[in-house]
Amino acid sequence: MNSKAKRGRYTQEYKHEAVRLVKSGQSMAAIAATQGLSEQALYNWVKADREGKLFGAGNKPVSPEQMELARLRAEVSRLKMERDILKKRQRTSRGSRCEVRIY
Repeated sequence: MNSKAKRGRYTQEYKHEAVRLVKSGQSMAAIAATQGLSEQALYNWVKADREGKLFGAGNKPVSPEQMELARLRAEVSRLKMERDILKKRQRTSRGSRCEVRIY
């Protein structure tokens, strides 16, 4: 089993879209969570954009279907995280409501 995390490779269009969302006023934390990337990576992209050094993973063109697929994968991971949070809360709150102790 490999304990080393695999580095994400993002296209130039993907990076520019994320930076555009930051410039529009959305928080970096919210964008990073919805896009499925780290806040540090997003911060680095914004900084590189300010300096004019923002480049993608390669010169390979990306089709609209691939961009849509990447967006949908990020949304699925965000929804799974929300679902897991709700499941966890449901389990912990069930026991305390019905319990009555009389001393």
